[in-house]
Amino acid sequence: MYESRWPVPTHWLRNDHPSLHWNPAMPTTLSVNLNAVAMLRNRRDLPWPSIEGLGRIALQSGASGLTVHPRPDQRHIRFSDLPVIRNLIDDEFPDAEFNIEGYPTDEFLELCAGAAPEQVTLVPDDPSQATSDHGWDFRKHRDFLVEVIARLKKTGTRVSLFADGDGDAEALAIAKAVGADRIELYTGPYGGCFGSPERAGPILEALGKTADAALAIGLGVNAGHDLTVANLPPLVKRIPNLAEVSIGHGLTADALEFGMAETVRRFCRACGQKI
Repeated sequence: MYESRWPVPTHWLRNDHPSLHWNPAMPTTLSVNLNAVAMLRNRRDLPWPSIEGLGRIALQSGASGLTVHPRPDQRHIRFSDLPVIRNLIDDEFPDAEFNIEGYPTDEFLELCAGAAPEQVTLVPDDPSQATSDHGWDFRKHRDFLVEVIARLKKTGTRVSLFADGDGDAEALAIAKAVGADRIELYTGPYGGCFGSPERAGPILEALGKTADAALAIGLGVNAGHDLTVANLPPLVKRIPNLAEVSIGHGLTADALEFGMAETVRRFCRACGQKI
């Protein structure tokens, strides 16, 4: 039997809660981020591990979607991967969702227009960053986001904005005003200290309060970064209306040990799914 990296207190296991914004009978969904798979592939001039093949296994095993974050230097996901994933979902998993993350340059927006994802998650990354590590400054970037989101909405895609879990209700109101459908809570600080309950507890509560404030004004809530099968149950217990988690690094690390199919099933169960 699999042992979690950290023990999960039994009182943190998820309970169903009624909500005006989300049906508690519908557990949090899992979108598998394929960037780490792509980075491994790109170490050699070889077509494997296969983005398409492992994406297929993830969807067959219970994932509700696939996520990619194409960066300008294509150091992991390549632009040529996008139509492959789009076709995989359209041809074999029509109920699944394609989520593309990235900083909204003109090039990125053109890629999204071509790939027609169900969801675009906008992040305030510098192109040189190793990974996303903070949410948008909604006050500073308000006008920019209005323009970008209007452009995306013309294609009918859902738009999610990367947000810090600091409980800033005024900032969330701006996110709603600029046209976002959802926010994605940046959970890196929570994931990074989960082995220390006295540190993780306050961060989890701040994430929960941020989610509460977002839901109260009609924003959906996603989450992502450094999430594992151990720290997911407390998160979905505190945020029972959590729509989706996007997970790549931790899931891929477990997949090296347990295989992609079994790992996806474990993450789905950690989200509250009966699978």
